[in-house]
Amino acid sequence: MEQITFMNTDISYAVREELKTLRTNIQFCGDDKRVILVTSCLSGEGKSTTTQLLASSLSELDKRVLYIDADLRKDEDDKGGLSGDFAIGLTHYLVGQCQSREAVYATDIRGLYVMPSGTVPPNPSELLATPKMKNLVDEMRELFDYVIIDTAPLGMVVDAAVVAPICDGAILLIESGTISYHLAQDVTKQLRNTQCPILGVVLNKVDRHKGGYYGYGKYGKYGKYGQYGAYGEYASNSK
Repeated sequence: MEQITFMNTDISYAVREELKTLRTNIQFCGDDKRVILVTSCLSGEGKSTTTQLLASSLSELDKRVLYIDADLRKDEDDKGGLSGDFAIGLTHYLVGQCQSREAVYATDIRGLYVMPSGTVPPNPSELLATPKMKNLVDEMRELFDYVIIDTAPLGMVVDAAVVAPICDGAILLIESGTISYHLAQDVTKQLRNTQCPILGVVLNKVDRHKGGYYGYGKYGKYGKYGQYGAYGEYASNSK
């Protein structure tokens, strides 16, 4: 299996500790929450970077973790810190051009594996809705302790809602001070309609120096779904 460099993103001690809190909260959700979808409302909120950091953090627990890039609407060059020479990926598997394990790459991080999105297809939602996607999740569930699935923003396209029913839980990432209350409620309603449990919300790009906010705090109108973390330190690097 080819090995790639997973991420080159430098993160602060504070963010690293918040990631540990996020993964601990995921563990407290139960042993049955192993296939986890991550989505956002809009693009540019830091979803992919946060999802990749979460997958890396989970692997530090001596767990086998697979990060699946199911955001089929972006080129690989626009995927947070993920980079590498990916000959094949998820789309190639979904259209029958390769076996599932051929699209999985080992990384330089022990226990962490990646399935990149592959070529941008003309019909992302339809591909993700095929039985092959469910078969993939069922297969990888047997091979890995955690499967983390990065999906396109649910406030823009339906892809995450298509994948959610085959997952054990979903996390919604929201950029602080950018996403309206009504849009966040619309996205959470779409997730609820899939019957996929919403495990919580990650508040991203928090200005720690504004209003005396530091770390964890009251999450306001989104509080119904809980708050996992506030990753303001690397906001300028999030995509």
